[in-house]
Amino acid sequence: MSRFIQLHLLTAYPPANLNRDDQGSPKTAKMGGYDRLRVSSQCLKRTWRTSDLFQAAMGEHLGVRTKLLGIDIYNQLTAAGIKEKDAKDWTKAIAGVFGALKKAEKDKPLAELEIEQLVHVSPAEQQAIKDLTEKLIAEQRAPEKDELNLLRLREQAVDIALFGRMLASSPAFNIEAACQVAHAISVHSVVIEDDYFTAVDDLNSGLEDRGAAHIGETRFAAGLFYAYICINRDLLVKNLDGNAALANQAIRSITEAAVKVAPEGKQNSFASRAYASYVLAERGEQQPRSLSVAYLKPLSRDNEDFLADAIKLITEQKDSFDQVYGTCADNRYELNVPEKQGTLAGLLDFVGQ
Repeated sequence: MSRFIQLHLLTAYPPANLNRDDQGSPKTAKMGGYDRLRVSSQCLKRTWRTSDLFQAAMGEHLGVRTKLLGIDIYNQLTAAGIKEKDAKDWTKAIAGVFGALKKAEKDKPLAELEIEQLVHVSPAEQQAIKDLTEKLIAEQRAPEKDELNLLRLREQAVDIALFGRMLASSPAFNIEAACQVAHAISVHSVVIEDDYFTAVDDLNSGLEDRGAAHIGETRFAAGLFYAYICINRDLLVKNLDGNAALANQAIRSITEAAVKVAPEGKQNSFASRAYASYVLAERGEQQPRSLSVAYLKPLSRDNEDFLADAIKLITEQKDSFDQVYGTCADNRYELNVPEKQGTLAGLLDFVGQ
């Protein structure tokens, strides 16, 4: 098996606002001296991880990412009749294993039961929490110190194995991410546009007031994005305690999600669903490299066919790297929709071997 799997995707989105900044505008980045559209790696990873497609494929092997672990434990304890003070104390002991807890807040009664930072908890860890909580309820007592060994390095969830986990209070249980995801950028420069819109009151006859019932404005842009993903298969297998079959299934599932699932931002307003139009998949032991430099000089507005030209540029860049550095991958597979080349099934078989 090859150590590294690299995916290079070109996906075209119509007018959309896939990933917003703090002002509600599509995120951007300056590259090669030009403003480009950007979808952050955090947005992409969460989109794929929480997609129906990935959830259905990986099901019982997925963890949960939350600050509210303690709230669930507390609710379980109080529902079983445990006194409020005892329930809080026992909850703090259990939830505190996964990270520092917040300070108490006057306006938020259970704030001190919340973990300060998001923590990714595996199914095995969730089951350990559940088993301990049920035991405490049955025996009507507080947890003992040796019962609080709830963290697991083995039996990790697929999403934790792929995207990693950091526990500041328990670094021994940190998981190094086996999947690296770049911020997706447009292969051309972009100008963010404004959409001025109105809404009409259906019960307004217009006899007295013909004005709009609501006036608003939203920002959008369209773009052809280059996205890059690198998966360390060896590390993924290690993170999954040597389960190579599960690792291959995870790689297939995350690849299909990356190819088919669009970020959720403003989907009801723009319906900007899109499949990748081009995918180059590579396998090998060689040091990974992105092909984003192919678009350091953005495609010009004068280009008649952005997609065809973008495919040509990425292919030329791949060949240039091969010529200068030697072959950068042992095997490759192309899915090229405009040329009707390759299939999704073929792509998934290639990455999942």
